[in-house]
Amino acid sequence: MPARLRPASYDVVRDALAADPRSPEQTRLLVKHFLAVLAERAPGASVEVRVPPYAAVQAIAGVRHTRGTPPAVVELDADTWIALATGSLSWADAGSDGRIQASGERADLSPLLPLTPREEDA
Repeated sequence: MPARLRPASYDVVRDALAADPRSPEQTRLLVKHFLAVLAERAPGASVEVRVPPYAAVQAIAGVRHTRGTPPAVVELDADTWIALATGSLSWADAGSDGRIQASGERADLSPLLPLTPREEDA
């Protein structure tokens, strides 16, 4: 996994989640952290999860692509991604609100969410 997508420490994530208001740097850290956690918990390359302009990651076992658009793509904004990852927003609610653009097989990430930080990840 590229260094830019390594999970952050439990304490750093906890502090960034507690910040109010959250700085752009904290948002970037949380987006990348939760994308890295997703890639660790569901390794593979059949789904590309994009959170522009911060980062994208390939995850979930299945058909692997080598060029062009992957078989499944999920794109969402940073606030939606953080809310889904922390469990403060459900996949169904985000989808019905139009906050997720998802296409392709395996594009439903709901079985993998939330990705909340655990103390044992410290």
